[in-house]
Parts: sequence; structure tokens; C-alpha cells
Amino acid sequence: MGIFKFNTLVCALSLLSLFNLNFVESSHHVFLHLQSKSKHVVDVKQQGRTAYHFQPPKHWINDPNGPMYFNGIYHLFYQYNPKGAVWGNIVWAHSVSKDLINWHALEPAIFPSKPFDQFGCWSGSATVLPGNKPVILYTGIVDSNDTQVQNFAVPANLSDPFLRHWIKPDSNPLIVADDFVNKTAFRDPTTAWMTPDGHWRITIGGRRKHRGMSFLYRSRDFFRWTKAKHPLHSMAATGNWECPDFFPVSTDAAVGLDTSAIGPKVKHVFKVSLDLTRYEYYTIGTYDLESDRYVPDKDTIDGWKGLRFDYGNFYASKSFFDPSKNRRILWGWANESDSTDKDVEKGWAGIQLIPRTIVLDPSGKQLLQWPIEELESLRAENMELGNFELEQGEKVEIEQITAAQADVEVTFSFDSLDKAEPFNETWDRHDAEKICREKKSTVGGGLGPFGLATLASKKLEEFTPVFFRIFKDKDKHLVLMCSDASMSSIEEDKTKMVNGKDAYRPSFGGFVYVDLTDMKISLRSLIDNSVVESFAAGGKTVITSRVYPTMALYGDAHLYAFNNGTETVQIESLSAWSMDKPNHMNQELKD
Repeated sequence: MGIFKFNTLVCALSLLSLFNLNFVESSHHVFLHLQSKSKHVVDVKQQGRTAYHFQPPKHWINDPNGPMYFNGIYHLFYQYNPKGAVWGNIVWAHSVSKDLINWHALEPAIFPSKPFDQFGCWSGSATVLPGNKPVILYTGIVDSNDTQVQNFAVPANLSDPFLRHWIKPDSNPLIVADDFVNKTAFRDPTTAWMTPDGHWRITIGGRRKHRGMSFLYRSRDFFRWTKAKHPLHSMAATGNWECPDFFPVSTDAAVGLDTSAIGPKVKHVFKVSLDLTRYEYYTIGTYDLESDRYVPDKDTIDGWKGLRFDYGNFYASKSFFDPSKNRRILWGWANESDSTDKDVEKGWAGIQLIPRTIVLDPSGKQLLQWPIEELESLRAENMELGNFELEQGEKVEIEQITAAQADVEVTFSFDSLDKAEPFNETWDRHDAEKICREKKSTVGGGLGPFGLATLASKKLEEFTPVFFRIFKDKDKHLVLMCSDASMSSIEEDKTKMVNGKDAYRPSFGGFVYVDLTDMKISLRSLIDNSVVESFAAGGKTVITSRVYPTMALYGDAHLYAFNNGTETVQIESLSAWSMDKPNHMNQELKD
């Protein structure tokens, strides 16, 4: 991906009107005058900067690229503009860590310097070949027409524990699109996997007319690639596919699998970032070795009404297998929902979200995501609360912690489902976000809304609520989860969007597919000044919001648990921690 500046997640409906007329090659905006203006930034504004999320000292970042574990070191590459706080001048920045929390910045690993990438070095992946030899695959732009090719780079010195320098051999490009591939929509090669025939495979995102495509390529030696007759996967009317990811998951253990794992107790996940909606979607299915195709499970939705890793501000994600702990880790990028002018003024834009472990839910119908265990090393002051009742209209403040920089785990319980509201038959069961816009946290209901009011001012002039609402739907119950940024700041109207100039403060939403027979549901929220990442029911549903409070800053931020439903809700247990800042965050590494 990496070819856009998109400060607002524009609703799919408005984009569809463009889609049906003249397909737009990309939704990025390159602000050359702003790049020039911001390249001389000296004083970076600290207000709103995260404390424990991955964020360089200044300038623009987007897609996480090529994450890997190599010889005891975690590597993260990412799209970065070293000259300003808007998209442009992109290089592959490079940081390393021993624990995925404390990061050290190195010099850029890849930057435009050769004919095969002179107009851009875009997103890609890393694969560790036999003999413990890492290789990066990335998309290069060869001309001003955005012609895209796939290149490779290798470490200059394998004995360097940090792999500081990378070489782009002159035998590039590795893969050039044939006449049946749209050369301007041909990008983001995945981590490679090896099949039982001993051949490597990768897949590359693109489109054919309005059909999203995941092109498949094979190789015996990793350096000579042949395009397969059929794509690994494709889907009609989904537009351009970016940042595809394809990996196995275990059906009988909560562990990660090497990307090449295949067997009777293995399913596969296919994820794509949809250029048209700026959301990501995934399915679970079967990798058919005979046809060399991925087939989603029956009764799954494939496309923009399907499952998502995150129902909020989350895009261009990339996973990797961590052999040191037998886990698959997912990185995702969150852009600013602030205006472009604000990004330039503050001198930075974009963060990487907390890395998450990812496993198959025991139901086999979705994935579970959870913040990596290393994050808990940053927990500091703690508050515990339990067996506390919240009647209608009541709230309780979670004190003794730093509310602007916190990790909160809470389990809510209730005695009955009788007061659950009837689900409105006119609502779209695949558009939870629309329901959240209508049924806000201040709109009283039966069983809910109840949850957390994060980054709140003392009198709730501004706050970001993360909450649940339970509906009765025919013979079952539906749990709605919302993260509402529309009341996160008291500044001018944030909900409108005109040419990308105004801020975007949506009410994100997703359904939580959970059994309520035990009459309880859990929530974990990671709060970090301008971001709230929330995990429902052990990671069944995740929503990330970017927010910019003007009153609820630092020591003036508050955190509340609340209930605005007629059914009394109990806080069965609540643990909250202040979060420390990592050491040497993105400081240059010294020998």
C-alpha cells in the first residue's frame, strides 16, 4: 500500500458512487506544498502524542512492513516520510527491539535509489529463507505512471545483529506484471510460504476491473517467479486489494503457526485491505493444494460486510510468526483522524497500534486478538474494584491511576436479559457502525448502554465512551459494541468532512458474537492520550478510535464506568493500571 494521504475514513457509500462511474486509482493526496512546509519542523507539538504506542519522534508514518523475528531481535520496518507530516518521500524506516515494547530506531533500510524503485518504495514483507537468511520483498515504482514491480533486498552483513544495511541487487525487479495484470494496481507482496512440493508461493494485491485480486506466484529458488494461471483468491465488486495477508491458524491449540504450516488441524486466514472503504476484512477457510486456491468456509461473508480485525481506525495490517514463543503477531496502523492542517502544525502523523497475538476462536468461525503479554511490563499504579452495582444513570470514577495513559480490564455482569431491547428489523445486521451512531451512550436503553467513559473531562463536556448494548433478536441476543469519538472534543464540529480538511470523529461499532448464558461480558481498553484500543470478550471484537481531547489532557483526564440502561449492571471485577512509557522509545541505537 503506502500510496495515499487519507485523513478521514470516508464512508463506503460516497466512495461507491465514484466506483460505479470512474474507478479511482487511489485515494491518496500528496501535499507537496505541505511537505516543504513541514520538513523544517523543529518544535514538535507534544499534545496528543502517544506514550506507549509505537511512534517516531516526528513526521508521517503508515503501513507496518516486513515484521520479523531474527536471531533474538524483533524487526519492524514501516513506511515513513523523513521530510514532513503528510504522505510523500516514503522510505522503509527500521526499528529493532528485544521485547516488542522498547524500540530503537536505525537508519532507513530501503529508500528510492535504483531504476526499479526510483519513484517509490512501497509496502512488502520479510521471509527468512533456509540457512537463516532474511529477504525483503517490496513494491517499487519505476516511472511517473505508477508502474509497480516487485523487488527484493538482502542484508549487507548477516553478522550484524541489527541488520542495519540492506542491498537491492541489480537483478531486480524480481516480478514484473504481465499484460493481464493492471500495472498500477499490483503491490504489497506477502511473506512467502513453502508447499509440500518444495516450491515457494507469494500473493500480491491488485484488481481486474472492479474485481479484487490476490495474484499468486510460484518459485523453486525464491528468485525466479512464475505467475499462476488462477489467483489465490478474488472477489467481485470489491475494488483494489491492498496489503493482502495469508497465514495458517491451528484448529486445536491457541498457538501461532509458521507461515508454511499445512495439515489436517490447520485452517487458513485471508485478509485484505480494501482501498475503496479503507477498512480491512478477513475470512477463514481452506487452502486447496490441488488447485492452489484459497476457499472461504461456507456461510462466511467475503467482502465489505465480512469480519474485520478491527472495526475502527485500523489499516494495512501485517502479521508474522514469532518462533521464540510460537505465536502469530499482528501489527496494524492507525492514521490521524485529525485534519491535514493539524498534522502539519503538530509535526507528526500516524502510529502503529499495540502488537496483538492472533489465534482461532474455539468456534472456528472467527479470530481472537489480544495485546501481547509484554505490554503488561509497563503496568504501574493499580486500582481494583469489584462487586459494585451501577443502576440506571450511575457512574463511578476509576481513580488512583493516570487516566490518560492506562490499561483497564473490566467484567460486567447482569441478572437478567429480560430488558434487552428488541432489535429493529429495519437495521442492517452488518452495519453496526450505523446503529452506534443512532444509539449513542447517552441514549438510554434496557440492557445497556454500559461501559467505560475514557479520556473524559470532569463534567463530561468531552469523553470517548466504549460501551455495550444488548438486543433481543428473534431467538437469540445480539451484543453491540461501540467506540464513539463524536463527543471526544469540544472543538468545532468534527463529524463533517470537506476535502479532507476537517477532522473525523466517527462512532465506530461492531457486533460481539458471544454466548450470554453466564450473564457477563468483558472489556479491555488501552488508553494512550490520543488512541483508545478496546477488546471485547477476550478479543472477539476489537475497535480502535483516534481522539484529540482539549480538556481531558494528562492529569485532567478522568475515567468512569457507567450504565445508562434500566437494567442494573454489576462491575464484577475491574483492574486498572497507569502505564509507564517504554525506555529509549525510538531513540537511535548505539553500539
